[in-house]
Amino acid sequence: MEINLIVLLSLLGMLYLLFAVFKISRHVKGIKYTLDQLSTHINVPENQINDELRQLIVIGEEIKAEKIARKTLGLSLLEGKQYVDDLKFQKNKSI
Repeated sequence: MEINLIVLLSLLGMLYLLFAVFKISRHVKGIKYTLDQLSTHINVPENQINDELRQLIVIGEEIKAEKIARKTLGLSLLEGKQYVDDLKFQKNKSI
C-alpha cells in the first residue's frame, strides 16, 4: 500500500513537471516571436555566423553547421538543430 502511494505521488510529480515545462516552452516561444518582431522593426543586424551556417547547409553539412552553432552560440543539441533548421526554412521560404 505504501509503495502504491509513493508511485502515485511520483507520477503526479512528473505530470506537474511536464505541465510546467510545456507552459515554459510556450512562454519562451512567445518571447522569441516578440524578439523577432522587434529585431525586424528596428533593423537589428543578423548574427554574423548565419552566413557560414547557410553555406554549410547548402553543401549538405548540416551536422557540422549544428556543431558550429552550438559551440558559437552556446546552444544545446536540440537548440542547435532547431537553429539550423530555422535557417534552412528561412532560405527555402525566400526562394
